Amino acid sequence: MENYPQSVSINMQPYGKNQGSAATPFSHTVTSPVLMEPVPRDYVLWSFFNSMFCNPCCLGFIAFIYSIKARDRKIAQDLAGASTYGQSAKKLNIIAVCVGVLTIILSIVLLVVYFSTLLTILNP
Repeated sequence: MENYPQSVSINMQPYGKNQGSAATPFSHTVTSPVLMEPVPRDYVLWSFFNSMFCNPCCLGFIAFIYSIKARDRKIAQDLAGASTYGQSAKKLNIIAVCVGVLTIILSIVLLVVYFSTLLTILNP
């Protein structure tokens, strides 16, 4: 989906000239951009990744549900609802990634400490 402004073409005759005559195809044209409201993001791929690979306390799955709701609201042209669900999915994804990374780091540290103490006990 492109978010660039759509251009609108308007045929205008110079003031005071050719009054009463129809506009010709070669007359002056004025183009003005039409500003469109930005479409809110739904974060479906990030939520899917978190639900498959980084799912502490089912946060990734809950974020995936909110992402699907945001996409449904976007299709229904409810941009305020889509934005709300999208922001909730984003926050849940951030929390899921942080908790998942901390869990992995903590697991690695505990394994290193455990095996280092085990090696010192076995090799006096």
